[in-house]
Amino acid sequence: MNTLFLTHPIALQHEMGEGHPERPDRLRAIERILEAEQFQSLHRDLAPRGTIEAVVRVHPRDYYDVLERESPDQGYAQLDADTVMNEASFEAAMHAVGGACFAVDEVMTKRCDNAFVAMRPPGHHAERATPMGFCFFNNAAIAARHAQAVHGAQRVAIMDFDVHHGNGTQDIFWADPTVMYASTHQMPLYPGTGAASETGEHDNIVNAPLRSGDGGVAFREAMEAKILPRIEAFAPDLVIISAGFDAHRRDPLGGLSFVEEDFGWATAKLMEIADKRARGRLVSLLEGGYDLEGLARSVSTHMKRLMGA
Repeated sequence: MNTLFLTHPIALQHEMGEGHPERPDRLRAIERILEAEQFQSLHRDLAPRGTIEAVVRVHPRDYYDVLERESPDQGYAQLDADTVMNEASFEAAMHAVGGACFAVDEVMTKRCDNAFVAMRPPGHHAERATPMGFCFFNNAAIAARHAQAVHGAQRVAIMDFDVHHGNGTQDIFWADPTVMYASTHQMPLYPGTGAASETGEHDNIVNAPLRSGDGGVAFREAMEAKILPRIEAFAPDLVIISAGFDAHRRDPLGGLSFVEEDFGWATAKLMEIADKRARGRLVSLLEGGYDLEGLARSVSTHMKRLMGA
C-alpha cells in the first residue's frame, strides 16, 4: 500500500502547561517508533497550514476569529478547565486542519491509498462553536466537509475508537444524513455523551458504548454487531478514522483494556469496507492516547495495517 504520513514541527510547540497529558512527547514517541526500518517506505510530508475556508465549512467565522484573538503572545490562555492555548497553539491547530484536508486531497485523487495524520491538538471534542477536551477545531468534521466540497464525496463515514466519545463530531453531524458518525467509547466517562439511544435525526449516528474494564473481545463484538455492518451499508465515498489510542490498557485517562492488535484489527476491518465501498479511500487522524509506550506501539500496529502488512 502507498501510505502517506503527515506531521509538522509546529505541533511540538503547542503545549498546555506542565503535567498536562496532551503533551508534545506524544508526537515524539510516534516519530521515534516510525523510524524503524519497516516504515522506511512510508511517504512522508509536512502538514500544510489549513485555510479559513476549510474551517468555516464546520465552525462559524466568529468562532475562528475568537480563537485567533485568544492566542497569547506569551504564556497561556485558558479556554476551559482542560483546554489551554500557548503562543503556538493556534498555528498548530491550523496545521492539524491543513494536514487533514491535504490527506483527503491525496487519498481522493489516488495519489496515495490511505493516510495517517499525526498532528495535535486533536479535534473530536470540538463542537461547532465550543473548544473543549484539548480540542480547538474538529479535524475529522473539517476533513469530511472538505471531501464533499472539493472532491464531490456524497457520503462520508467517520469511525471513532477513542476511549472518549466524540461529542463534537456527533453534534456537528447530528442532523446531516450525508455523514455517518460511529463510535466505540467508555461510558460513563468524559464528556458524558454517546449513549446507544443517541442516533441522530436521520439514524446517521451509531454509538456502541463499552464499560470500564472491557477489552478486545467486547470491542470486536460491538464493532461486528453494531458498527461495521452500518458503515458498509452506508456505502461511504471516504472513510475517516478518529484514531484515539487511549482505550489501550496502559492509558491513564481511560478504563478500557485494549491491546495494540485490537487497533490493528479495527484498522484492517475499516480498510476492507473502504476497499468495497470507497475505492480504498481512508484517512486516519490522531486523537487521544496518553501513555507514551501504549500510544507508540498502537500507532505502529495501526500503520502496519495501513501499509498492508
